Amino acid sequence: MAVLDRETTFPYAPENWSEEDALAVAREEGLELSEDHWEELRALQEYYSRRDSTRISVRELHDALDEHFHEKGGIKYLYGLFPGGPVAQGCRLAGLEVPPGAIDRGFGSVV
Repeated sequence: MAVLDRETTFPYAPENWSEEDALAVAREEGLELSEDHWEELRALQEYYSRRDSTRISVRELHDALDEHFHEKGGIKYLYGLFPGGPVAQGCRLAGLEVPPGAIDRGFGSVV
């Protein structure tokens, strides 16, 4: 996918973020970005721009993404796009700090 015009398509992007950065991370993680991937990155960036990033609730962010993509299948659809997790992987691609609790380091471990 061609690089998009940041000022019109990513108005809430962090200053140090670029579409090229997202494409590089996506390549490293084995993703080919579609318009729905870019739409989630915009949604994440807007969500963060409206909140104190030190107080991001993973549950609320998860619910907001589920609602935003409701007509396409919600969060289940997003897990198909972002197998590393729509919050954790999406934030990495969007240039945002992954909120605490978004990555379950104990998943799949045996104690």
